[in-house]
Amino acid sequence: MIPNKGDNNIASERIDKLIELDPMLTQYKPQLMKRYNAYLDLKNTLEHYGDGLDKFSMGFKEYGLNRIEDGIWYREWAPGAAKAFLTGEFNKWNLTSHEMTRNQNDIFEIFLPNNEDGTPAIKHNTRIKLCLILPTGERVFRVPAWIKRATQNLKKSEIYQAVYWDPPTPYVFKNKSPPKPTRLRIYEAHIGIASPELKIASYKEFTQNVLPRIKYLNYNTLQIMAVMEHPYYASFGYQVSSFFAPSSRFGTPEDLMELIDTAHGMGIYVLLDVVHSHACKNTNDGLNHFDGTDHQYFHPYPRGYHAVWKTLLFNYTSLEVLRFLLSNLRYWIEEYHFDGFRFDGVTSMLYKHHGIGGTEFTGNYEEYFSDATDLESLSYLMVANDMIHELYPNAVTIAEDVSGMPGLCIPLSKGGCGFDYRLGMGIPDMWINLIGSRREEDWPMNDICWTLTNRRNDEKTIAYCESHDQALVGDKTIAFWLMDKEMYDYMSDFSKLTPLIERGLALHKMIRLITSGLGGESYLNFIGNEFGHPEWLDFPRKGNNNSFQYARRQFNLPDDPLLRYRYLYEFDRCMNELEEKYNWLDSPQGDIHFTNQIDKVITFERGNLLWVFNFHSWKSFADYKVGTRHVGIHDIILNTDNKKFGGFGRIDESCRHFSQPGRFANRDQFIKVYIPNRTALVFKYSD
Repeated sequence: MIPNKGDNNIASERIDKLIELDPMLTQYKPQLMKRYNAYLDLKNTLEHYGDGLDKFSMGFKEYGLNRIEDGIWYREWAPGAAKAFLTGEFNKWNLTSHEMTRNQNDIFEIFLPNNEDGTPAIKHNTRIKLCLILPTGERVFRVPAWIKRATQNLKKSEIYQAVYWDPPTPYVFKNKSPPKPTRLRIYEAHIGIASPELKIASYKEFTQNVLPRIKYLNYNTLQIMAVMEHPYYASFGYQVSSFFAPSSRFGTPEDLMELIDTAHGMGIYVLLDVVHSHACKNTNDGLNHFDGTDHQYFHPYPRGYHAVWKTLLFNYTSLEVLRFLLSNLRYWIEEYHFDGFRFDGVTSMLYKHHGIGGTEFTGNYEEYFSDATDLESLSYLMVANDMIHELYPNAVTIAEDVSGMPGLCIPLSKGGCGFDYRLGMGIPDMWINLIGSRREEDWPMNDICWTLTNRRNDEKTIAYCESHDQALVGDKTIAFWLMDKEMYDYMSDFSKLTPLIERGLALHKMIRLITSGLGGESYLNFIGNEFGHPEWLDFPRKGNNNSFQYARRQFNLPDDPLLRYRYLYEFDRCMNELEEKYNWLDSPQGDIHFTNQIDKVITFERGNLLWVFNFHSWKSFADYKVGTRHVGIHDIILNTDNKKFGGFGRIDESCRHFSQPGRFANRDQFIKVYIPNRTALVFKYSD
């Protein structure tokens, strides 16, 4: 257990800073103090354990298999085992010739000196296994916990095999990481689906075919999911078995390094979707019962079991578990040059109930500061953020949290938990609910604005209309919600423009634009949705006869000059290009000064721009009054009705709009605009 060494003076000073940002937290200062002191206790313990946190968190240099000049060291923590042996192709699978020595910390280790000719005792790209003898005498085989490559041969078995990976010529990075963006325009991607072909795509194919698209579309950040090795492809990468091994389905570790290096050369920042909230329950190729016990890496049952995910939950009070997880973060930065992380499943970590079992988050502060808060896992997250930002100032961390925990994305120096961003998870829920359950005529303008701006002013939010979650089987993409099966027959320019397709194209652009313009301090798009990818995502599995039909991205659709997908693709590019120029995501929250439920009109100002949206399904407005702060000329810089975006071209974009004095919409000036139905306009100011 972690001793109580928190510094009340430091905690009190920093919590006071947090309360200044949110006075509603005043009555919860004791709970905030307890939370912050738990973090200080843990950090203090790690700083005074061995040679300090810096070395502690570089465990991948000591644990697992590591080659030095005169041989290979292998170290493994297995407190529940009686004996340990290393076996593999190198010793013709002899189970007893390479017994490991146990030290006082329950670490088994063995040194394999080089061969007489100076070559390593274990050849590169050969299979190995850890053989453990349990106190009962039972012999079990395990994939080493710190293994850096694991492969699967489905013709023989679904179980992953450990591979010793030490290429004679290591990959040499050519490009430095780009500077940390002031705001993120994120392209969320899954390597395996990043091809129109019915197969698992590769790192190399992604580098060659998808990175240029990301650059063309003006995204400045790539967020890669499903990198950490996972046995079940359909888990979307969220049931990890080997935490230090990039998924071999997509290629070699060097292929992934090349992908990241190439992205950096294009000026693209790269994030890893890291899964430290839970682990896959596999035994033969995972961490479950690794040393024969159920409480080595995880809490024992039932605390260590997630009833919904059917996965295992880490014990964040164990020093060796903390070494494993903190070292894992540094490994991906040091060895692969990732620039930061999206932490998956943070809500599950923050609360002992994991946000399941009928739990609802209403925003009542009592929900955040009760005995249900899990201080152990929260302390881990705070130490992880502290370590990352201290050692890698260019890094970014993102929290996937649906609860709205106050202070989650406030710096630790101000009493927060240290994340840089949280995902705006209520926004996609709103859009799917509106599109799927309500008539367009009933869409509530005020509610849309409230959801898009319902965030803590001092905590940055990443806005998005849809991510991988909304595309999974059982749901479908926004484009498919809007246009459904007509996308199969009427997305050609030579087919008639049906009312449903017309509506879908228009609303797809408007939804993305208002989400980017109003919803947060960064923006995220899931691969393929930029062009209105049809259908949904369904990975090959027994239930669909192992089909790849819905586990791909049909990039051929926007590339076809005769299909209407290209309009949405081009709009997405122009929207991001405009954000790069006018920087609205890094501007203060949008100032909504007018909503009209009858007209279905929303106007606001952000990034020194004026935004006008007409969501009315059939009604256009001539000389519509729009309030403005600016005295002078207003020029259209983005028009969703432009023909190059699949619109009707009803607006003369060369027309300049001059402000007129007069109080309207709480402004001293106004302009008059023509705003067609289902159209959005963005104006810049000129003198």
